[in-house]
Amino acid sequence: MAAARVLLLLSGRPESVSFAQSVCGLLGARPGLGPWPTHCSLKRGQLVLSARPFPGASARLPLQRPPFCPFAALEQQPGAPAAKLPMNRGVDLGVAVILQSSDQTVLLTRRTGTLNVFPNLWVPPGGHVEPDEEVTNQVTQPAPCPRGQGAWDHLGAGQREGQTQDSEESGTGLSDLPSHSQLLEGGLRELWEESGLQLPQGQFSWTPLGLWESAYPPRLSWGLPKYHHIILYLLVISQETQQQLQAQIQPNPREVSALMWLGPDVAAAVAATEGETETPSHLPQDLPPSVLAVELEDGGVRPLALPTSTLLRTTPATAESTERVSTGTKFALRLWLQHLGR
Repeated sequence: MAAARVLLLLSGRPESVSFAQSVCGLLGARPGLGPWPTHCSLKRGQLVLSARPFPGASARLPLQRPPFCPFAALEQQPGAPAAKLPMNRGVDLGVAVILQSSDQTVLLTRRTGTLNVFPNLWVPPGGHVEPDEEVTNQVTQPAPCPRGQGAWDHLGAGQREGQTQDSEESGTGLSDLPSHSQLLEGGLRELWEESGLQLPQGQFSWTPLGLWESAYPPRLSWGLPKYHHIILYLLVISQETQQQLQAQIQPNPREVSALMWLGPDVAAAVAATEGETETPSHLPQDLPPSVLAVELEDGGVRPLALPTSTLLRTTPATAESTERVSTGTKFALRLWLQHLGR
């Protein structure tokens, strides 16, 4: 098997996870929606996860999967289907950046329709983390991110709410671990590759938000999964406004076909569809009919009035590249809103 990127602490020592196994299931997830608090650390480029605290664990993060997770479905169908999945592969690691402007909007990009994986989906900038990949962005140690009703906890030093910046900078915080900074650098590299944005050193703060078990195809009804990742969502808060950041964006047309900035109100409506029900149970009545986006066209860009209903679509039961927000992104938006205290 290729070098494992995701390991689980199940019986006292880290063990690799095979491609066909559900990470959430192995960590004790039961039927129904989580998220499940998960302790984690990053060592030598490998993400170690456990349902219980363990020596060296640096954070406790919410771990979630979609209600239609194909690996969970395969657990209920032992035998033939799983036997067709790769036996010499593990679970890969990905990172995605929820970039927040100083005026509290977040950046989403629409993947181009020609991509083989998740075409036409609205997602934050991010991607697959290669083993031992070198990071081109030079990033200084970031300042600790201010916390609202955050979805994670520092571990190891007994510090919780009210922890001062000095105490976090003395080594108790996740942000100060070099291995986690490497993941931040990887996320910032993806941000630069997709949007052209390079955040000035010392002018942003960051914190991990949560973990998502991702598969593609996303539903078993689409076919057997070909990709299996644990995605780490990072919240990066810029000191610049949406307008200042937008002026610097140079999207990569090979990966991005459009981009937009979402405010908390529309983000809350999008996050409310995370359960993937056809009719969300609670949506505000005063949602705008459209959201302003920017679309790439013939080497340039043009304004796009994107119908809000497009952002509220759920994952179809049959394979199709319908434009919508990915389920993992909805989860990350919910965590972002919790961080804002909403």
